[in-house]
Amino acid sequence: LFTLILHCLDNKMARPQVSIHGCEDGALISRQLALPAIFKAPIRPDVVHFVHSNIAKNHRQAYAVSREAGHQTSAESWGTGRAVARIPRVRGGGTHRSGQGAYGNMCRSGRMFAPTKTFRKWHRRVNRKMRRYAICSAVAASALPSLLMARGHKVDKVAEVPCVIEAGVESITKTKQAVTLMKAIGAYDDVEKAKESRKVRTGVGKIRNRRHTMRKGPLVIYKEDNGITKAFRNLPGVTLLNVSRMNLLHLAPGGHLGRFCIWTEPAFKALGEIYPSNILPRDMMKNADLTRIINSDEIQRVVRPTKDQRRPAIKKNPLKNINVMIRLNPYAKIAKRAATLALLKRAKARAVAS
Repeated sequence: LFTLILHCLDNKMARPQVSIHGCEDGALISRQLALPAIFKAPIRPDVVHFVHSNIAKNHRQAYAVSREAGHQTSAESWGTGRAVARIPRVRGGGTHRSGQGAYGNMCRSGRMFAPTKTFRKWHRRVNRKMRRYAICSAVAASALPSLLMARGHKVDKVAEVPCVIEAGVESITKTKQAVTLMKAIGAYDDVEKAKESRKVRTGVGKIRNRRHTMRKGPLVIYKEDNGITKAFRNLPGVTLLNVSRMNLLHLAPGGHLGRFCIWTEPAFKALGEIYPSNILPRDMMKNADLTRIINSDEIQRVVRPTKDQRRPAIKKNPLKNINVMIRLNPYAKIAKRAATLALLKRAKARAVAS
């Protein structure tokens, strides 16, 4: 137990400190907070993308075409022998419609192929542990300025990330105060970026009550709503979240890591209680530079030396190569010599006889 306490104290002391902005003028105050353990969680874009793409399906509403669509006519195939396709055709006469193909998805006024049904599998279940892993990764990624900038947030004037404001900000109720505070901490450029990005949506969605699109701005995370939601809710692009109900759809919009988060002091302190270090996901490898590990002196000192690769010998035919035949049959040299001498002897006797 004593060792565990020392280990916990050591981890707490080793964590960097985070500065706090005042809620009146936005200036940095003398107090600091220890960085919660969740910011040391491994950043896994693959887990975040998987979880986001699945839980984003859970607010869809069912849609389908009518069951009778394309079949609200009397039609029957003419059968074979009339030199026309066997598609069902509208009955009757005296009109253009009679004799036209019906029902099929290739016909005018026919049904679609595989008509959509309301009992489609609309929602997806995602494991709780994986959802928590994704939220931890998204929160940890929000503390890296490079990821924030890569996502398009304007954080050049922000003193440091994560950005923490003292507890009094949860009690402001006026948007004017919120704008003044955002300008003081250097976060208003991101709000302006979102405001200027508002455009009419391309496509048919513009007539379906979602006429405009807009980029995402800062995400304000609070613990107690004493008026903060009224103050910030009218700022373009700004989203508000309760720290006890953090949502991956807002922490990583589109499944992309690096949302600019503004934390209130109570919410920042509550992170350590909601996500203590003993339940956080851990890195599979402390050092992911595998090449450096393999080539290190410690590893190379104990591994076996590389073996020389011997080239496979080329197989030679002993019937055509005498040296290979001699290795296989040492008597082959004597036999071949005897055969050669006998041939020369017969040739000499033939020459003498002629």
